[in-house]
Amino acid sequence: MQADRDRFEALFVAHYAAVVRYAVRRVGADAAPEVVSETFLVAWRRLADVPPNALPWLFATARRIAANELRRQRRARAFTETLAGRAAPEPVDPADAIDARLRVRAALAGMSERDREVLRLQAWEQLAPADAARVLGCTTAAYKVRLHRARRRLAALLGDAQPVGRAAIPQEGLS
Repeated sequence: MQADRDRFEALFVAHYAAVVRYAVRRVGADAAPEVVSETFLVAWRRLADVPPNALPWLFATARRIAANELRRQRRARAFTETLAGRAAPEPVDPADAIDARLRVRAALAGMSERDREVLRLQAWEQLAPADAARVLGCTTAAYKVRLHRARRRLAALLGDAQPVGRAAIPQEGLS
């Protein structure tokens, strides 16, 4: 049991910050602590299933938990809007004053969640293709194809002839 505790503590210390960043970008700062704690609870309960390269496994777990949280947030928002009889106003982000960032955010918003997730894993989390593929539950080749296609679609939405690289994608904003 002590070996399990030591392994979990090492896992937690090594990957806590990365999982927090991942969760904040998906569900926001308010809900991120819940996603992170649930992710590490699953890791503790399934410690034997956690591979030596644990970060992709943790991201995949956090991704599923974040998806549940986002569904819960949407339901809560819809309920509140129904009670209020009108839609809640969009929060204002002061950093949105930069024209290029607005263009990229608008283009990302027009993309499917699948394309956004592929781009986020590459640009925000800076995962190697093999690790990103593990998070998505596909092969490395499939991930690379998805990434290439997502970049092409983003470039088309931006009106650029060349696919968009990592630097053009804002580091926060879309969940």
